[in-house]
Amino acid sequence: MESIKNTEQVTANMVSSVEDLKSRGLWIALLAELLGTLLLVLVGSGSCLYQGGIIVISLCFGFSVATIVYAIGNVSGGHINPAVTVGFLAARRITLIRAMLYVVAQVIGAVLGATLLKLSTPEAFQANLGSPTLAQGLTTDKGFAVEMIITFTLVLTVFAACDNQRDNCAPVPLSIGLAIAMCHLWAVPVTGSGMNPARVFGPNLVSGFWDNQWLYWLGPLAGAALAGLLYDLVFAVNATPSKMAGFFTPSYDNDNYDKNGKVGGDDTIPLESGENKPESYGSTSDNP
Repeated sequence: MESIKNTEQVTANMVSSVEDLKSRGLWIALLAELLGTLLLVLVGSGSCLYQGGIIVISLCFGFSVATIVYAIGNVSGGHINPAVTVGFLAARRITLIRAMLYVVAQVIGAVLGATLLKLSTPEAFQANLGSPTLAQGLTTDKGFAVEMIITFTLVLTVFAACDNQRDNCAPVPLSIGLAIAMCHLWAVPVTGSGMNPARVFGPNLVSGFWDNQWLYWLGPLAGAALAGLLYDLVFAVNATPSKMAGFFTPSYDNDNYDKNGKVGGDDTIPLESGENKPESYGSTSDNP
């Protein structure tokens, strides 16, 4: 009997994932992710081209992410980073189909942003269009570790900022922007502070610079998945052994757990009929 129930729940989850494709809100969210990543690459990577220095680059990326998250957070969640999307997928906060489409939109946006950056930059300053590189003498395993750590820090901050069970939270875009700037201040001289596979891929593709591309994907994605799981199952306000056990069941839904980690308590997140759960920095809805 339990096996039949689990099979029915898995089927329901698959239908829910496919239903995403029929949602008008999903396609608007994809446009927001594309535009947001385009702006991030255009402005952020652009700050790397004129010898502005570590502080300028760090602040530019921090300000850019905070601004873009504020602008589109209520539309798509404001991921603008495949690593953030993978973090939410690992924590079972978004469907697989939505996650895959988000990553595609982010990569396309990054390529378009890098193209615009190249077209608007004098040839003498284009170089590799701000593509991150490893410091001289830094081995790839150490570079991988740095990229994993800084992206872990970012995604852990994202989950903490989006924990709607917490009291007295700081403004979400500001929290995310500060995490970005902090990590850049350390990692720009070390790895170039990629921490966003799309932001790296776009300039790489347009400039033809492909050094250690795998590192700037696998490091951030691993760090993001680890951070999402750690926060949701251990650090979150509603993190309990009961919630952790429920995570491995087909019917798991974080928003069904109240502040005490119990299912169906008074503090669970009520949703209107047809409304989606919050998927990242801001609440999103698929309602027209």
